[in-house]
Amino acid sequence: MTGIETREVWLRARFGGRSHVMARLLSLAAAPTFAVMTLVAAMAPADMICGAMQGSFSLQGMVPMYALMSAFHLAPWLRLFR
Repeated sequence: MTGIETREVWLRARFGGRSHVMARLLSLAAAPTFAVMTLVAAMAPADMICGAMQGSFSLQGMVPMYALMSAFHLAPWLRLFR
């Protein structure tokens, strides 16, 4: 070992050439996970999640945060269906 290796060389050595497949599958998992978290946060009683929550549709709540995170992680799904 020379001491300096690239990220691709390390990934190939660590995962046997399957790293690109694993990275793609992991990137596809983010958007559905955040969508489920959005639904759970929207359907849960307000006092269960946060006592100071002012409503599920306020911009300060968990529901808009999870919805935005789900929207920002849609790029791998859009590339898949393009």
